[in-house]
Amino acid sequence: MTALSLKNLDISYGDVQITHDVNLDIADGESFALVGESGSGKSTVLKAIAGLAPEWTGEITVLGSPRGHGIDRAFSRQCQMVFQDPYGSLHPRKTVDATLGEALTIHGIGDRNARIEEVMTSVGLDRKFRFRFPHQLSGGQRQRVAIARALMLKPKVLLLDEPTSALDVSVQAEILNLLKRLRREQNLTFLMVTHNLAVVSFLCDRLAVMRQGRIVEIADVADLKRGDLKDPYSRELMQISAAHAN
Repeated sequence: MTALSLKNLDISYGDVQITHDVNLDIADGESFALVGESGSGKSTVLKAIAGLAPEWTGEITVLGSPRGHGIDRAFSRQCQMVFQDPYGSLHPRKTVDATLGEALTIHGIGDRNARIEEVMTSVGLDRKFRFRFPHQLSGGQRQRVAIARALMLKPKVLLLDEPTSALDVSVQAEILNLLKRLRREQNLTFLMVTHNLAVVSFLCDRLAVMRQGRIVEIADVADLKRGDLKDPYSRELMQISAAHAN
């Protein structure tokens, strides 16, 4: 089954077209990466899927259901997004409890206490953090809260926008291991945006390379690990990534 399908997706901000004819099919349970330099359009694709970039044409289908423009409650129970910055994505005046309970209130879902404790346990957050504010948490703990918030409605698809890039290196591995475990335990489908090819190698099955709003190559992660990407720009990204790693 295809969990997420994009057909001829063109996204614009006003008169500026950001992406051109993006086509992707991501299988149920697959972890897929969009990679490319800043400004390539990869985060804009996530925003369009999430309903945060409403000026698009083409088709977006999630778990067999076409996605309309704007906010869609039924869609949000199937697909959620984890943002790059755990400092900016959490409301500074809301406790962890209030942040996690908000989606349950909006969707009229009961059993609030049990659901919040269950999801906090699943992301490795001790219950003592439940009534703390974001400023009382570390960066890694905040990102665990952000992941927990995305899981509150038990979606099947997670959109991950550079989920570790704002964290200390020592914490990045913890969050990547957490995401890998959650995917396995909950049979989640990931679409992740990143510039870090080492992260792609660790967490993903396939990747698409974007340049100037277009997909120039789709490849298996096995090809990436072998250094066997075909497009010249893809190979350039591998060289840049290898240089940074050294």
